[in-house]
Amino acid sequence: MKDVKGNVWRFGDHVDTDQIIPAERLTSDNNDRLGTFAFEKVRPGMAKQVKGGDVIVAGRNFGCGSSREHAPRALLQMGISCVVAESYARIFYRNCINTGLLPVECKIEADDGDKLSVNFAKGVIVNESKGKEWNFAPFPQFVQELIDKGGLMAKIKEEKRCSK
Repeated sequence: MKDVKGNVWRFGDHVDTDQIIPAERLTSDNNDRLGTFAFEKVRPGMAKQVKGGDVIVAGRNFGCGSSREHAPRALLQMGISCVVAESYARIFYRNCINTGLLPVECKIEADDGDKLSVNFAKGVIVNESKGKEWNFAPFPQFVQELIDKGGLMAKIKEEKRCSK
């Protein structure tokens, strides 16, 4: 699993999936461009400013609300590679793993624009802007394998190809 380095996008507690991707954007002809609509109602223009590898840092209960898989897909499509939150709605957490988005559960201090690095093998987050460091429990091996493959569906597709 590769490390992540990027700018922080800070959010508070109880960010729900309707804030991440509005329900009216969940049409089949938007599937490949969900990232362009991410956070459009709560942080207009964010999708155009995110750079590949950027990180969301949030408080408690990130991803609450509807259990739509579109929310982590939208974050990936907009360039977010990792979400660090104090806690997650459980279904959202699992949807992250299934889609290949990296969810880290850890309470850290970070502000918009801080430079953050996440080392998954060591379980270490460093806020390079503030000179602070936190530890988190690394993913279990089976979760690492899912994420390395790009998520659950990518792993299943690969297994089908290999079994033919």
